Amino acid sequence: MTNPKTPILQFGTSRFLQAHADTFIDAAMKEGQNVGPVTVVQSSGDAARAGRVRALVRPEGYPVRIRGLENGAEIGRTLTVNSLRRGLSTAADWDEIVRIFRDEATHVISNTADRGFDPQPADVARVFDQAMSYPAKLQLLLRARFAAGGEPLAILPTELIERNGDVLKARVLELAGQDDPAYAAWLRDNVIWANSLVDRIVSEPIEPAGAVAEPYALWAIEAAPGVVPPCQHPAIRLVETLESAEALKLFILNLGHTYMTDNWLKNPQGTESVRDYLAIDTVRRDLLDLYEKEVIPGFEAAGAGDEARVYAATTLDRFGNPFLFHRLADIAGNHEQKIARRIGAFLGWSRANGGTQETPRLSAIVAES
Repeated sequence: MTNPKTPILQFGTSRFLQAHADTFIDAAMKEGQNVGPVTVVQSSGDAARAGRVRALVRPEGYPVRIRGLENGAEIGRTLTVNSLRRGLSTAADWDEIVRIFRDEATHVISNTADRGFDPQPADVARVFDQAMSYPAKLQLLLRARFAAGGEPLAILPTELIERNGDVLKARVLELAGQDDPAYAAWLRDNVIWANSLVDRIVSEPIEPAGAVAEPYALWAIEAAPGVVPPCQHPAIRLVETLESAEALKLFILNLGHTYMTDNWLKNPQGTESVRDYLAIDTVRRDLLDLYEKEVIPGFEAAGAGDEARVYAATTLDRFGNPFLFHRLADIAGNHEQKIARRIGAFLGWSRANGGTQETPRLSAIVAES
């Protein structure tokens, strides 16, 4: 059977993408929108994850269980996601990935973990090396598309990096070098680099593929010339600027996660999940006090105090979702990088906006990292 054309090429097989972008695309396809399907690419080359890739593209699809509270009502439904139709690995299928990228792709989505953009020694090579970072692999794919006279396409990173599209564009241009001005101009003028922000708590995997997630979901994409989302969905919002949504998510929800995780690593208290840890009275009171004294004053200085209070209240409800088992050990991955991006960055952002509040707990975590 011949594989269908897949105008969406996705780098990353994480359970987050399974319960986020892939579910949105699936819903759009089932509504009859002329979008998708998706080729999913395992970019790490980890042979242990080959079974997940195969399971993601089974004809019967994979499950996503939505559990939580929505407008005060208990939600418990299971989605069957069929938007992924072809599964490849950069380590084994590079030539086919080049072909799809060159000839089929209109949108490229990525979620390559917190360090996926970090430069690697292999990045300087002119030919593919599995040890390359994601931006270096992307640069080779874009070069192949340019050489073939390829049409413009949109790049939509979802990595939790501030202005992720701009960061990725700058890194790709750096790797492209100065030896081919026409290629560099094509990268700037014919590739649409979208900044986006994603938000959904995806707490547990379902083996061999699938996930358990909360009802809340957001994919905010910053409006710019040529930026068109891969599909239409209520969770996908084209916004004038990401600044407000990004600050709320990074500096309230993500900061809260990392703050709790840092305390949990020092004193686990026999708990494993966010909901159980937050159910400890001293933990909950401490987090509330942290938001009130060290975080919200920073938003007040930026003129967004009311919005921050509402978002903080919603965040506490999301943290306490009785149906999700969100493991603190999972949040603890790349902990030092998360401290820098969530807590350290908040302290700098707050000061830049005129915040004068004392931040003894947050400052101590940054100093110790």
